[in-house]
Amino acid sequence: MKQILLIIDAQQELMDGNQESAAVFKKEQLIRNINLVIEKAAESGVEVVFVRDVDVAEGKGKGFQIHNEIKVPMDVKIFDKAATNAFHGTGLLDYLRSQNIKHTVIMGCATQHCIDSAVRTATISGMDVTLVGDGHSTTSNDILSAEQIILHHNKTLNGHYNVDHFSVVRNAEEDLFHPTHDSYRE
Repeated sequence: MKQILLIIDAQQELMDGNQESAAVFKKEQLIRNINLVIEKAAESGVEVVFVRDVDVAEGKGKGFQIHNEIKVPMDVKIFDKAATNAFHGTGLLDYLRSQNIKHTVIMGCATQHCIDSAVRTATISGMDVTLVGDGHSTTSNDILSAEQIILHHNKTLNGHYNVDHFSVVRNAEEDLFHPTHDSYRE
């Protein structure tokens, strides 16, 4: 089965925060887990794809780049997006279809925005998804803490399905590139 590791908006300023926004919840753990899963992808021969949001740091400079503590593979493919949804206007979906990707492992920021929309879009686009439950993060808002948002999405998106394809939530330490989706199918 062809699969990919998709890391969304793991950008310097978004993760570290700035004068208007705090750093994402458990940033150090998130970076460790992203690096761990990148390493696992390399060991499994799985391609890594990054998506960057052009709204971060106005789309330029160090703040716009992938976080400097993330070990970015040399041959990485990067898509830049202007919308919350990583698949909107980026060519990402066409690329994944051209590669015949059937399973997408998703990590990054921000949980309730870009991660949520990517998981849902991938499932309705014909892919099974593994969301790395300890591999996405966000900041708190006026209603919920960042931790509550993450826990809510891990609960909501685990088993989220669109008839033929669905998402499961697993942690970074697990064998993510051996998907478990078929064990749920009859």
